[in-house]
Amino acid sequence: MCGIAGIVGQQITDSSYRSAIKNMNEVMSHRGPDFEGGWNDEDCYLGHRRLSIIDLSDSGNQPFVSSDRRYIMVYNGELYNFKELKLELQRVEFGSKGLPYIFKTNSDTEVVLAAYIRWGIDCLNRFNGMFAFAIWDTIEKKIVIARDRIGEKPLYYSMQNNVLIFASEIRALIYSGLINKKINLKSVSEYVQYATVHAPNTILEGVQILMPGHFLEYKDNVLNIKQFWNVNDYGKNQEELTYKETCSRVKQLLTASVERRLISDVPFGAFLSGGIDSSAIVGLMSQISSEKVQTFNVSFDESEFSESKYAKQIAQKFNTKHHEIKLTPENFLTQLPEALNAIDFPSGDGPNSYVVSKATKQAGITMALSGLGGDELFAGYDIFKRYCELEKKAWLNIIPAKGLIGKLLAAKKKSIQGDKTAEVLNLDTINGFNAYPINRKLFNQKDYINLIKEYYDSDNFIKNIIRRSETDKNHLLSRVSLFEIQTYMQNVLLRDTDQMSMAVALEVRVPFLDYKLVEYVLGINDLYKYPHSPKKLLVDSLGDLLPRDIVNRPKMGFVLPWKNWLKEDLKEFCEEQMVQFSKRPFVNREAVLSIWNRFLNNDPKITWSRIWHLVVLNNWMNTHQIES
Repeated sequence: MCGIAGIVGQQITDSSYRSAIKNMNEVMSHRGPDFEGGWNDEDCYLGHRRLSIIDLSDSGNQPFVSSDRRYIMVYNGELYNFKELKLELQRVEFGSKGLPYIFKTNSDTEVVLAAYIRWGIDCLNRFNGMFAFAIWDTIEKKIVIARDRIGEKPLYYSMQNNVLIFASEIRALIYSGLINKKINLKSVSEYVQYATVHAPNTILEGVQILMPGHFLEYKDNVLNIKQFWNVNDYGKNQEELTYKETCSRVKQLLTASVERRLISDVPFGAFLSGGIDSSAIVGLMSQISSEKVQTFNVSFDESEFSESKYAKQIAQKFNTKHHEIKLTPENFLTQLPEALNAIDFPSGDGPNSYVVSKATKQAGITMALSGLGGDELFAGYDIFKRYCELEKKAWLNIIPAKGLIGKLLAAKKKSIQGDKTAEVLNLDTINGFNAYPINRKLFNQKDYINLIKEYYDSDNFIKNIIRRSETDKNHLLSRVSLFEIQTYMQNVLLRDTDQMSMAVALEVRVPFLDYKLVEYVLGINDLYKYPHSPKKLLVDSLGDLLPRDIVNRPKMGFVLPWKNWLKEDLKEFCEEQMVQFSKRPFVNREAVLSIWNRFLNNDPKITWSRIWHLVVLNNWMNTHQIES
């Protein structure tokens, strides 16, 4: 697990490029404290920061050079099936002499490069892992950059005067000195409404992120981007099995996924909230691993937010070495400046991930497993039920004056949910598809339009994503899974997991996102997945692995007591940031200040998340001196 960077163009011999790649490496030092490497010729500069997980020897350092010195690679990630691929590569013929490949290291890095040399870009279809890598061909003067199927590892890039600049973090591009540090106004509009920017766009002008399951090739000033895997291909009928057979297959795939992700040459552990997903991962780890599993949970004095008692129950059941991280406003405030500085891409949820990642790393753990992805695959969110219910309510479309009814309901409820109901009833055609963007919004339409000076229809970004996510009538839940995977999961959860864990040099692996499991579960009929009870298909697949009171407990999610903190311990900091934000040229000053005051006065339509993500955005712009 590492950080990669590169600059590619024709005859880029100016000393500024050498300085740029050095700066990019330095600003990502937290991603790879074990080794810093660089390589260049007259057309390409590559940088690498290494966090050693597999093959801790110096032979695994990067940039990695092929034995004939034709190919140079920088790689960030883990290839879980590298041992199987290595055996295959040792048996097949290479080059004109037809000899097998002779491996010099025990690393997955060399397997990735050998696979590319043998199979070309088709090697991507053989990889099972999380990765972003770049391979420079010194003869063809071509670079190939690829990103894993689900999007666990990021890759940002920008084209500047026929020079391609890329890196694992957006801040590496910022501090390269080769791009304009200017905010993207359309993206800010989307961020204000959805607390994120959906790929391939980013918060900066002229900077994009390579989409999951895609690769790019750059040669002779021509940039081509192609897709090698599409998650939308799998929400459709597959071979029908009985429910019992389906459960058996799910458990088999999940168990294999966990087992693959336990390959490591460093100490490992798991995040444990005490919910179904993390408990399932810990349970399977305990069955597979010969070592005692180390588990980590964040607890609070505020009992309504703390899941510690459930985590302790799972830790006792599976006899783990359990670490409870007690978080008070005082010690969180102490960590907040470093958590905010660690944010690479603005995110209101980022500090949550930072706290648990830092404590895990301090306990001597370099790799941890997470239960992320279980809700998206197994219909764990309320939005799955709401979508299906709306799909069955076509009769709403024939109600006269349904928009007026919505306004009356909104006035009566006086909540953000009431406003969302009004927006849904005001749609020309009411169905789950059209209502989905409304369910994911932070602000009602009126507050949003008042906030932004130059109005952009931020719904267009998310609508383009869900429009591509077609399924048949037997897979409506899979359609919502596709929505969730390509919006909130990829553009918030996975982005935060990477940036905040790597900020403390911790690698996080996600068993629920093994592509074989994802493909299979998306193809399962709704009848087996409909959420009559919490994630029934997953729970039934696990048999008696989990206690019933863990399965049936109320869903909480990992949320800090922000509402209390923003009005008390963090009030001064937030007020300063909101006042500064109100002076940004792209927002309406009075609207920003009004929202802050409404929050302090307990307006139910202005929750803490609507404040905090604006605070984080302003702080991020200040930290990196981003132009408005």
